[in-house]
Amino acid sequence: MNGRHGALAAGALGALGVAAGAFGAHALRGTIDARSLEIWQTAAHYQQVHAAVLLAVSLWALQEERRLRRLSILLFTIGILLFAGTLYPLALGIGPRMLGALTPIGGFCLIGGWIVVAIEGFQSRR
Repeated sequence: MNGRHGALAAGALGALGVAAGAFGAHALRGTIDARSLEIWQTAAHYQQVHAAVLLAVSLWALQEERRLRRLSILLFTIGILLFAGTLYPLALGIGPRMLGALTPIGGFCLIGGWIVVAIEGFQSRR
């Protein structure tokens, strides 16, 4: 993914993350148990934070398209989709339990995105 695609994904995922957070705080409170609501809020929080990071990395990539910057955009996008995207249905009790096996893969992608940013930052200093 390039910087333009990453910025588009960041905007969409950021907006959806805010909407998910508001939905959890207002519509779900009292309709699902406390643990499920906590899972929902964790998903919305990680989605919002990483959408902002995705935007920052995408803007960085727009300055100079480099392979590692594009890789971090891809990892953050996949990470958000897998991590938050599996937690939402699990919190609502509507997803198959096997979705839970994908959640850590999303987390690893998010961690990988951060590691790639660090490597790119280190290499950029040279």
